[in-house]
Amino acid sequence: MRALRIAAILVALTTPGGLAQAPRVPVLVELYTSEGCSSCPPADALLESLLRDQPIQRAEVVPIGLHVDYFNDLGWKDAFSSAAFTNRQRRYLRRFSEDLYTPEMVIDGQHAIPGNEVDLVRREIESAAQQPHLPVRVTARLVADQLRLTIHVPPAPPQAEKIQIVAAITENGLSSAVTRGENRGRTLHHAAVARIVQELDLLSVTGAVLEKQLPLGEDWHHAALNAVVWLQGTKSRHVYGTATAIPTE
Repeated sequence: MRALRIAAILVALTTPGGLAQAPRVPVLVELYTSEGCSSCPPADALLESLLRDQPIQRAEVVPIGLHVDYFNDLGWKDAFSSAAFTNRQRRYLRRFSEDLYTPEMVIDGQHAIPGNEVDLVRREIESAAQQPHLPVRVTARLVADQLRLTIHVPPAPPQAEKIQIVAAITENGLSSAVTRGENRGRTLHHAAVARIVQELDLLSVTGAVLEKQLPLGEDWHHAALNAVVWLQGTKSRHVYGTATAIPTE
């Protein structure tokens, strides 16, 4: 009987819902997208489903939709687009040696893939979740016209490259009725839309607790916002760790 009890405990510890079930590993999923691109709506829907369903067992998908501006002169100006997001995508070109395109998903800064290839996206997220990640924690408070972040970061690994602390605000539940361009006549829905992405300090050898503020836009819906913080190599673009938080009042 004792052997049976031990066996039952081992089964419980190694099955979904068991006491020893490993925590999900946060994986940053960047989607470079545009409302002026007819191939992008399926990728936008995929990003939303990854956020909502969290279908990768070992991964906590942390999505961020970055709307680029290089489609804006083709008939429809994407209200969520930014030249800063286009520049961020360009910085990946040195790593991936390819042209700019949408929809493109970048997984943990290491793998760039077409954003509407569902099976490939899921495989790359699952693979990223199996890699070591540095621990990061963030809390966020809405104060007047600012989002105040408290960020706990670990020491920089020995002999590591320079690692940047990056913070972003994303917004869910956004949509646009498109009247011109490739998506004319469609109402497009978006989740985890990047409102601002800001590079903060470099990771130090001692670790730190940082207090930072990000500005809020007047038309942003506070109840739909999320704070995202990640650690990214300045040269390799590798994402070493990610955290997210729902802001409180």
